[in-house]
Amino acid sequence: MRRKLALAALALLTVVGVGLAIRPALAATPFKVLAFYNGTWDAAHIDFDKEAKDWFPQQGAQNGFTWEATTDWSRLNTGNLAQYKVIMFLDDAPPTAQRAAFQQYMQNGGAWMGFHVSAWTDNPGSWSWYYNTFLGSGAFVTNTWEPTRITLKVEDRNHPSTAGLPATFTSAVSEWYSWSNDLRQNSNIDILASVDPSSFPVGTDPNQSWYSGYYPILWTNRNYKMLYANFGHNGMNYSTNTRTSSTFESANQNRWIIQGLQWLAGQSTTPPTTTPASPSPTASNGPIPPGNWYGVVNKNSAKCVDARAAGTANGTAIQQYTCNNTTAQQYRFQPTSDGYVRIDNRNNPAESLDVTNRSTADNAPIQLWSYSSGTNQQWLPVSEGGGYYHFVNRASGKCLDTPGASTADSVQLVQYSCNGTGAQSFRLAQAA
Repeated sequence: MRRKLALAALALLTVVGVGLAIRPALAATPFKVLAFYNGTWDAAHIDFDKEAKDWFPQQGAQNGFTWEATTDWSRLNTGNLAQYKVIMFLDDAPPTAQRAAFQQYMQNGGAWMGFHVSAWTDNPGSWSWYYNTFLGSGAFVTNTWEPTRITLKVEDRNHPSTAGLPATFTSAVSEWYSWSNDLRQNSNIDILASVDPSSFPVGTDPNQSWYSGYYPILWTNRNYKMLYANFGHNGMNYSTNTRTSSTFESANQNRWIIQGLQWLAGQSTTPPTTTPASPSPTASNGPIPPGNWYGVVNKNSAKCVDARAAGTANGTAIQQYTCNNTTAQQYRFQPTSDGYVRIDNRNNPAESLDVTNRSTADNAPIQLWSYSSGTNQQWLPVSEGGGYYHFVNRASGKCLDTPGASTADSVQLVQYSCNGTGAQSFRLAQAA
């Protein structure tokens, strides 16, 4: 792997993968992102570039930004950078001639997101501002091999990029780097997520594995609008030059990317607080006042979230049904912690919306179950404006969803990777 990393000095890896739309908050106005890459070193990095060029434009169309990629690093100049809200480095750091312009851009309030190899160096002194001051990481020390998934522990749950993410979540497959500088000792660095100890050992090669220790994966520098992600290396079969994994396989990791971009562009929304607000007689459009009862109406079908057959027992299916103003279709949103709520049914307020069997999988059905403080029973309401919300499960990081965007009665609701569609958007109408 060190053979590959020597080549990777010129390569950077961003997120690749499946076309999975994540829109935790609607951007206020469109913004432009420009990504720089080389696409010449290491098949895994080249493959990442290819996937990024497919995935990011799709996400931009659904999340309020345009995304452009270029191998022309001469565009990293003061005049051109002024056109863009966010700059990305996919598989490299800038050539010497462009470094001053990038530093000036960042020091003047620019925004940047970088991945994997954009921080790789064996000589941080060659550009100390970037490697030691801006990134804070210093030199590359070790890597894990082969690429593997890890469990990420969210260290800062108050940062806009981590809003609504569960306390731990599974990453996509990647190779992982360690650094010469201890980022915990740098007061300018806010570590957003690190390797959860449950992940060890990380790697499959005994000579290139981590068995213990502290390894930051996502972080920001408080003095700049920037985010760095250690991931961005696909699994590859080097003998056939074929992909064996995608950087975009993790819904929660994707969510962090999109929320991070929105924050960098100055367009992210703050998670709802538990401070009561004055209720509207018809709809809620911000923090949801606890104690009030609401009908919950799906944007796509115009049907109401309903306890099947007005059931009040454990296991009652939560479905959509033609709105009928009965108490089986009324819910209250009681705060738990960190902006999350339990969603109680009015017919039996001890019963709350629950992801069956504590599943974290797509299409896991939603039911009523006696509230027991389980994270599978807690939901983050994310306001979309106009009285609409989507609801993100605390355990899985997935959204309350009408499967197949169905408009039929009696379809049981599920959790599904957040995608910003009307099937996951719900309007609250206050009940009497």
